[in-house]
Amino acid sequence: MNQIEAMHTFVRVAELASFTKAADSLGLPKASASTAVQQLEAQLGTQLLHRTTRSVQMTHDGQRFYERCKDVLADLDELNSMFQQAPQALSGRVRVDMNTGMARHVVPHLPQFLREHPHIQIELSSSDRRVDVVAEGFDCVVRVGTLADSSLIVRPLGQFRIVNCASPAYLQQHGMPQTLEDLADHQLIHYVSTLGQRPAGFEYMEGSECRYAPMQGVLTVNSVEAYEAGCVAGLGIIQVPRSGVLHLIQAGRLVEVLPQYRAEPMPASLLYARRRNLSARVQVFMTWLASHLAPYLDAP
Repeated sequence: MNQIEAMHTFVRVAELASFTKAADSLGLPKASASTAVQQLEAQLGTQLLHRTTRSVQMTHDGQRFYERCKDVLADLDELNSMFQQAPQALSGRVRVDMNTGMARHVVPHLPQFLREHPHIQIELSSSDRRVDVVAEGFDCVVRVGTLADSSLIVRPLGQFRIVNCASPAYLQQHGMPQTLEDLADHQLIHYVSTLGQRPAGFEYMEGSECRYAPMQGVLTVNSVEAYEAGCVAGLGIIQVPRSGVLHLIQAGRLVEVLPQYRAEPMPASLLYARRRNLSARVQVFMTWLASHLAPYLDAP
């Protein structure tokens, strides 16, 4: 059995958690399936599966190898059909990461993409954690904010316009701020990537310079959902991309304040690992994603 066939066998064993079931589904003797996995383990120098009399489970290395195997096998399938121009010819997994606020815009439109590409599967990670694109096997990620230097390829998407918001209940209690000096009597909901960090304060632009006004606050969060929920609950002022809270402003649940003192726009970027040949399914998905996000962004 060659390596590609062995990889197919390993993936089936891993998914069915059984050598017997995997061998039956592939039309192989059980001994052949077991031998194929043993040969892979010997070649890789690591154990891929924990075997007991009752179950078969992937090891940590087995899980990592399984994820890469699925990508490699999907790429081979795509390579074999590369001259078929129909969108239905594209198949395989696309693993993408974006923050929760952006996912709210993207997920409702995924059915349209999947109707056009019915053999593509999307794995969407949505959190405020910065994933490791290469180590965790992501095809692409969308990041908002200033980027750290890395070996990833960056495709600028545009900029999110930032607005300052508060709830009607908060403004009824504390009044509408008119100047920066008024902020001394107001509360800011602080957002930090890691709890324990010192909050920067209220951000605003003075000419081309970014400034911060220190502000008190009773709530500090590290997730976008909690940030917005705290504002709706009347716990303070937040500074967020306008597109993410536009539905709340239109519904009257949030009100824009101090429009003359906005923070610097936040760049949005699509990042992916440096590959000589990026698979067609990933290219198609990234093009769709960029075009879908364009209406929510100002030009870069």
